[in-house]
Amino acid sequence: MAFQAASSRVPGPGSYNRAFARTARPVLESTAPPATPAEPIDLAMQRVDEVIRERLSSRVALIDQISHYIIGAGGKRIRPRLVLLLSEALGFDGPERFELAAIVEFIHTATLLHDDVVDESALRRGRATANAAFGNAASVLVGDFLYSRAFQMMVSVNRMRVLNVLADATNVIAEGEVLQLMNMHDPDLTVADYLQVIRFKTAKLFEASARLGAVLAGASSPLEEACADFGRSLGTAFQLVDDLLDYEGNSDELGKNVGDDLREGKPTLPLLLAMERGTQAERALIRHAIEHGELQKLPDILAIVRSTGALDATRAAAQSEADLARAVLDALPPSRARDALLELCVRSIHRSS
Repeated sequence: MAFQAASSRVPGPGSYNRAFARTARPVLESTAPPATPAEPIDLAMQRVDEVIRERLSSRVALIDQISHYIIGAGGKRIRPRLVLLLSEALGFDGPERFELAAIVEFIHTATLLHDDVVDESALRRGRATANAAFGNAASVLVGDFLYSRAFQMMVSVNRMRVLNVLADATNVIAEGEVLQLMNMHDPDLTVADYLQVIRFKTAKLFEASARLGAVLAGASSPLEEACADFGRSLGTAFQLVDDLLDYEGNSDELGKNVGDDLREGKPTLPLLLAMERGTQAERALIRHAIEHGELQKLPDILAIVRSTGALDATRAAAQSEADLARAVLDALPPSRARDALLELCVRSIHRSS
């Protein structure tokens, strides 16, 4: 089997514009039956939630309080699902999968705590962020606790390959955070540099989660890389839609404030494409808003990203990444887990939050 590493697929702005000009492909088809409370993945996720609650325990009351506050806010739990579904699709059903699924959720939660402090966010998942409720210092330190607890749990699995995968992932995620900080308020950011941040900051943990499923199952090196490619493409699609929804969604459904990316001075793909496609006056308006993190002209900017087709183009880019992820699933034998992974490809694109 010939699998190409997705990390090498970072085209320049011109090739992305050509890809975006094409219409999005039809909705992906899935043969999965309607989900019911008795689905195996639901039962497995219940076990993961039990592990999360057990491992959150700390002798320090404030750590317990903040950890349960952020974990209790819910979320899609996509990364833990990737660990469970890939390991199941490849024939592994050992208890280590629950521990690793909880580990990746802890790492993800730690990044959220740190992100919200850096971004000065006040709302996540429909309620006040931990930093808004408990303060920046406490949020950063509890994020550090979750990272360290995740590494304690990794050691308990007693697999060097697992440690390698997760240590690499956390390091790359940190690099992505710094890259994004460097790119703030920069309207001249290229599409390639924007994509690099997504690959590092968001897609890397998706990639690691999918790879861990293959590692647990003892998959061959080519199949492990294929699973990593799946996670990377799915994570990229997911983040592209997140960036799209910041200009297309509404606060009630998103669980955060519309326009937060603009307020933070983040030059995301909808804005980059709108500047490429818009008039000189429209480009100047968006540039000024990015440079100053200004929301006063948000209604005008929303109109520009719609009229230039930047939102449709961003969704087409996300669809292209989801299709790449779906293609990898052809290497897996038919199963309920494979169908559930296919459904994740669909839901990563067609969602409102």
